[in-house]
This record gives sequence, C-alpha cells and structure tokens, in this order.
Amino acid sequence: MVTVDKLFTLSQVSEHNTLKDCWLIIHGKVYDVTKFLEDHPGGDEVLLSATGKDATDDFEDVGHSSSAKETMAQFYVGEIDVSTIPKKKAYTPPKQPHYNQDKTSEFIVKLLQFLVPIAILGLALGIRLYTKST
Repeated sequence: MVTVDKLFTLSQVSEHNTLKDCWLIIHGKVYDVTKFLEDHPGGDEVLLSATGKDATDDFEDVGHSSSAKETMAQFYVGEIDVSTIPKKKAYTPPKQPHYNQDKTSEFIVKLLQFLVPIAILGLALGIRLYTKST
C-alpha cells in the first residue's frame, strides 16, 4: 500500500512543469524526470508537453523499449490519486438528421439523369445538321 506522503493529486503534479522541475504521470505512477530531460532521445519538449496530465497514452504510443521502462524506476516518486484525474469522455458523433426523400423527387432525379444527356446529344446533332446544310 502506498503511504500518504507518496500520494499526489493531479494539481500537485501539474506544478512540476519546467525544465528545472518536471514530473510525469504514467500508469498511475508519478515520476520526476527532471534529471532525464537532457538525455531523453525525443528531446525535453516531448516530456514537458506531457506534464499536467496522464501521460500514459503518450508513453505507450511511442513504443518504449523494455530497458526504457526499467530506467523509469529510478525516477519514481509516488502514486497519483486517480480520483483527481478527469475521466476521458467517449466520442459520440453528432446526430445526423434523417433524410426522408419522397418517391416523387427520386423519380424526377432519375428521369432528369436520363433526359439531360439525351437533350444535349439531340442539341449537338441538331447544330451539326443545321451547320452542314448551310
């Protein structure tokens, strides 16, 4: 069980967001990565951008090696109080209005799709015959 002095809230961890004091939350654990900023292969900006939130997804998306995960142990400072981290909202797409096209307009559209090309061909043929005769 984690002792109370090693249990941090999100706001406490969020205060550590500079080059001289940088903490991250990964898998419910809090890490002080300040000493690792210069050595991080992705640069210090990557780590600084992950402060103030749960950086687990950012960490996992990169696909860190097992040795990188083992190295994290030396930066461990405590656990995060998960009740202080806002829950992620599931994406719900906006409701689309139901398109109720009546059968009459559907018939007219299909008829126009057929008649317009025929009319264009007839017009072109008429112009051709008219210009030949004069």
